[in-house]
Amino acid sequence: MTDISLSDHAVAGKTAPPSEARAMRLPTQWLGVAPFFIFAIMFLILPTLYLMLGAFQNDAGEFTFENIAALAQPSIVAAYWISLKVSLSSSLIGAFAGLGIAIAIVRGGLPEWIRSATLTFSGVASNFAGVPLAFAFIATLGRLGLATVMLNTFFGLNIYAHGFNILSFWGLTLTYVYFQIPLMVVIITPAIDGLKKEWGEAAATLGATQTQYWRMVVIPVIWPSFLGTVILLFANAFGAIATAYALTGSSLNIVPILLYAQIRGDVLHNAHLGYAIAFGMIVITGLANVFYIWFRTRSERWLK
Repeated sequence: MTDISLSDHAVAGKTAPPSEARAMRLPTQWLGVAPFFIFAIMFLILPTLYLMLGAFQNDAGEFTFENIAALAQPSIVAAYWISLKVSLSSSLIGAFAGLGIAIAIVRGGLPEWIRSATLTFSGVASNFAGVPLAFAFIATLGRLGLATVMLNTFFGLNIYAHGFNILSFWGLTLTYVYFQIPLMVVIITPAIDGLKKEWGEAAATLGATQTQYWRMVVIPVIWPSFLGTVILLFANAFGAIATAYALTGSSLNIVPILLYAQIRGDVLHNAHLGYAIAFGMIVITGLANVFYIWFRTRSERWLK
């Protein structure tokens, strides 16, 4: 009996790690995500808290609501309105165009290499922004741009005589669409992939037409993913500054450019008002991300 008891203790000692070992192993499980948390704290959370604190302070460091109240100025309200219109327009155009491309490459019966090439290009183009993108559009659709000259030479169409301007609302919207469409393709393609083949077969067995299948099965399933992605595209466009500033300078009064002028400018320099403007942007983009996460959670119920 004693031998059996000793062997049992030996086996138990070999198979069950001591509590000290478990405690030592726990921190190593977090090493992989530690860089992410460090980066998020240093470059997202702390700057956000600094901006929020500065929005409710004056130059003397005293608590005040004057900066928040100043957001009601006509110029600031107009900047928010233009930014909302540009973001909404570019996100809707990019969403519907990207959805069509995603459906074509996933369920359109196209060769596999077209899907691979499209997704690869979309991954690159969705990150192509800033000064290079602004220069590309000026060289293409500027007053002496390649497309502008070709349309005027071969078709007699002067787009600037008909009211188009690359430095206007529609010019900036069209520029944003360039990276909105690829981003939509990258995000919505997994949702299209998640549509099960059995659903189509079951619908056909029950006598449903292709139109009925899409209207009653496909659209309700991908609708949350679509809306969530539209909201994400909206937030993506609303916070973009590099492309807008390089393309239009100060000729188009949008929130990111106005924010830059308040914090870094020589004429409109008012850092705390800039913090308040940034606080407004944080609220809008934060709400957009909350809705995106909510829609994404709903869509994952069907696509798992």
